[in-house]
Amino acid sequence: MTVPFQAKSRSVSRALNYFHVGEDLLAIFALTAMVLLPLAELLIRPFFVGGIPGSIPFVEHLTLWVGFLGAGIAARQNKLISLATASFIPDGVLRRWSTAFSATVGSVICALLFWSAIDIVAIEMELGGEIALGIPSWVFQLVLPFSFAVLSCRLAWRAGGWSARAVAGLGIAVGVVLSQFWELFGGTPGWPWVVLVVFSVVAGAPIFTMLAGSAAFLYMADAFDPAAVPLYAYDLATEPHLPSIPLFTLAGFILAQGQSSERLLRLFRAWVGWMPGGTAVVCAIVCAFFTVFTGGSGVTILALGGLLLPALLKEGYRERFSIGLLTASGSLGLLLPPAMPLILYAIVAQTAPENLFVGGILPGLLLISLVVAWGVREGIVTATRRHPFSRTEALYSLWLAKWELVLPVVVIVALFSGTATLVEVSALTALYATFITVVVHRDFPLWSGLETAFRECVVLIGGVLIILAVAKGFTAYMVDVDIPFRLLEWTQEWIESPLVFLLALNVFLLVVGCMMDIFSAIVVVVPLISEIGTAYGIDPVHLGIIFIANLELGYLTPPVGLNLFLASYRFEKPLIEVYRASVPLLVILGIGVLLITYVPWLTLGLLELFGRQ
Repeated sequence: MTVPFQAKSRSVSRALNYFHVGEDLLAIFALTAMVLLPLAELLIRPFFVGGIPGSIPFVEHLTLWVGFLGAGIAARQNKLISLATASFIPDGVLRRWSTAFSATVGSVICALLFWSAIDIVAIEMELGGEIALGIPSWVFQLVLPFSFAVLSCRLAWRAGGWSARAVAGLGIAVGVVLSQFWELFGGTPGWPWVVLVVFSVVAGAPIFTMLAGSAAFLYMADAFDPAAVPLYAYDLATEPHLPSIPLFTLAGFILAQGQSSERLLRLFRAWVGWMPGGTAVVCAIVCAFFTVFTGGSGVTILALGGLLLPALLKEGYRERFSIGLLTASGSLGLLLPPAMPLILYAIVAQTAPENLFVGGILPGLLLISLVVAWGVREGIVTATRRHPFSRTEALYSLWLAKWELVLPVVVIVALFSGTATLVEVSALTALYATFITVVVHRDFPLWSGLETAFRECVVLIGGVLIILAVAKGFTAYMVDVDIPFRLLEWTQEWIESPLVFLLALNVFLLVVGCMMDIFSAIVVVVPLISEIGTAYGIDPVHLGIIFIANLELGYLTPPVGLNLFLASYRFEKPLIEVYRASVPLLVILGIGVLLITYVPWLTLGLLELFGRQ
């Protein structure tokens, strides 16, 4: 009996391996097509009126595939975005119970959305809608039930032991049953289910399950089909600027996969290493550069921490200062174009991303300057090593890094020249990054290096876009029940001064930023505060920069700021040590956020100078 069992086990293992490989290749193929189609459109448009038929809707629908397939792959690798609160649950029975509980609730929600998405596909097949070139819409919608089914199974598998997995597997059946009898919820209170979902996320369930589950249960309580959630998720494919997010992120991963960080470190050290705190200054600038393109500070800390921390310690910087500097610098570039949060905020707030790009330049440089000043102070106080300026080394390092330095210029010129759309510029950026690392510097073999960059990009984008997709349903519900209007009435009743409102907003966003990742916060909170900001006469671009600056600061805010946990993991230091190391920079950057808030010229000055889009 043992041999047949082992043979079956190997067969199942091989089948799963083939499934995983196919899943990865499909996601990589979709992302590759997202790069090539805009580039082809950019080349063909000057010669053929109208360009490539259907290229824009195809790229938008491919973004949907990359997002949902990436979410499934992220679940397989246990990299879905979640709160850090679960790490505070002590090991032992309580941790096991909380893991099983969060996995079961997540499985129920994903199974509910799986069957609801099947209904969406069936309806679309009856309607016969097409994307372009005769390809029906339902073909692209198939990724919704497929991904929710995969997510449900993988969340159940991570419940723990076999008994916990069995309970979570039962949760899958419960979710399917709920999708068939959702009418029974009509007229019942929805808040107990929302509380249940929130507790599951605090216990470790991915954040997207809180947004999706809350929306689904609230819709059912109001006697409305929960299929609204996957239907709104499909609307993700109609966001014109959204494909630029995975493409800019891909460019950042390609650069990180190569040796661009070493070249930039050498360049800035050659040019500013002679000044007090020169290496600290270099680290802040290099981190900001990579965060601009990767969009997530976690990527910067994890990718560059192993290079930059030894460099600081070797130059004589204190360990506590070095850890605090890198923890803070991991999110410095989020206000500079074309950072992912700026694009995402523009999509949610329905404002021009170009305005946010221009508005974020001076505030972003201000925060970088404050961190740089702190590094200079450290260099003076501790008399760290300086590098004598060498004209030969400076010019040689400039020559080595010239391609990386030209990259922001390429993005800005292509974007503001009007010759390319934001999506085309992002595809051009990914192509340029590939050219730098593969052709010019030959940092890695073409196929293996790009495959690694594509895989990592797909996982990060999947964790982000699944949140955005399901949050559209949650946001739609809040609008349907007039929550933004009620919040506006309450705020105006208690707060009269715009200055007091901005202070209250800073406190609120700081709390949000330390509890939620920046992407979740944007899609959930922006619809609530955008109308309030308008009522108080706050410029929409200024409000957006204030929002992102506060959430950037939230990455550093104890007890659950994301950078704190990532730094603790990357540098193998107790969390309390990372807290202490980050406090000075938390205060310094907090002063910077207040300046950004109460000096609107920092945001609006360049817009007024060059003319608002």
